[in-house]
Amino acid sequence: MRPLAAITHQQLTAVRGVFADIDDTLTTDGRLTAGAYAAMERLRTAGLMMIPITGRPAGWCDHIARMWPVDAVVGENGAFYMRYDAQRRRLTQRFVASDAEREANRAKLRAIGEKILREVPGAAWASDQHYREADIAIDYCEDVARLPQAGIDRIVALMRGEGMTAKVSSIHVNGWFGNYDKLGMTRTLMREAFGVDLDADKGSFVFIGDSPNDAPMFHFFPLSVGVANVRDFVGRLEAEPKFVTEQRSGAGFVELVDRLLACN
Repeated sequence: MRPLAAITHQQLTAVRGVFADIDDTLTTDGRLTAGAYAAMERLRTAGLMMIPITGRPAGWCDHIARMWPVDAVVGENGAFYMRYDAQRRRLTQRFVASDAEREANRAKLRAIGEKILREVPGAAWASDQHYREADIAIDYCEDVARLPQAGIDRIVALMRGEGMTAKVSSIHVNGWFGNYDKLGMTRTLMREAFGVDLDADKGSFVFIGDSPNDAPMFHFFPLSVGVANVRDFVGRLEAEPKFVTEQRSGAGFVELVDRLLACN
């Protein structure tokens, strides 16, 4: 991982938008700071796109799409995107799975989650589980004492043993049925909503994140950035970001935005 300063002026002047994880990337110690929120506003004011790419649930993403200074949001690790048209007062929701598929999966997901809680002492349902449409989220450090790595690994193994995809964020282990991820739905969003072929134009966007579930994005984007706390996961990332900020969490996001806007 190279320092943020290694990104060239020429690379930054070509950037059209920013994709950003939320937890411990936009937020700091569980809160969205004024500085990070203002940085999103500054991106939009400068004519650049701002799109959160998060593991957070559908209920949160409805709020984010409507009320944050963003162009759209991808949630539940790629289960859907949401985009709000303020002029038409219309929220567009695009899910990977149909309503019927999601309904059919809910009982299975609940049963698997209960099994995990029985077998991994100290784990808990994520507080936002009630607002989820397509996955389960098991809390390993947000509202509970941090589990040892063996406990986190056990949660992942139990999910995968049930045929689920399992991904570790900075606070939860998320599990779902299907092979989608953050990158796949980001591609779909950009093609369907904005007419952008990311495979042909990936150099025009920056992704910033912090944890293992961001690995597909880190691998795909030439301008992939980790906030400094990404180093907490060294050795557990399937792909590392190409660049890293000096500051952690929301301050690292502000650091990226300051550098980007200085070149645009």
